[in-house]
Amino acid sequence: MLDDVIFWALALSAVAAGVMVFRFDSMARATYALLVSLLCVGGQVLLLGLDYLGVVIVLMMTIEMAVMAVFMVMYMMNPAGLLPMTMVHNKKGAAVICAAVFGVLAAGILLAPWPARRGRASDDPTMDLGMSLMGPQMLTMMTLGLTLFATIVVTVVLATRRGRYDRFGDDLSAHTADDPVRGGVGR
Repeated sequence: MLDDVIFWALALSAVAAGVMVFRFDSMARATYALLVSLLCVGGQVLLLGLDYLGVVIVLMMTIEMAVMAVFMVMYMMNPAGLLPMTMVHNKKGAAVICAAVFGVLAAGILLAPWPARRGRASDDPTMDLGMSLMGPQMLTMMTLGLTLFATIVVTVVLATRRGRYDRFGDDLSAHTADDPVRGGVGR
């Protein structure tokens, strides 16, 4: 019973947040609404017992949407939504296509002859999923993931010219901050 309640709460939250992506005028708010929707999907995957895949979805989407929000705020002309904007072009055509696709998918779900389960469930569905997706290359992919993460961290560290304490000197003895652009926190 509790699993059913959690399932429907996550499902409704995912759909509601997905709708809000297209309702917000702010790109930053739309990005975080998309993040909420994808986190709910990650929760659904966790609910299915696929812990590894669910955690990967949650981590990937969180990092991806945070980076996307930063770039949108930096480069978009209207990131805060101060001017009216829309993310949908050809609204009527898109609505017709969406309704048709929804109808086909719903009909497929309801009319498809679903097979009956044969055998018993796996003891470790995460391992089976990993083996079916990656085969013997699972260790390679795990190493690649750690390498990509290290690359992201090193890139961010190398991209910053100044360290955390450079504003007040190497020994932190300066009374005022030496900011290259005046008007900031350390004026």
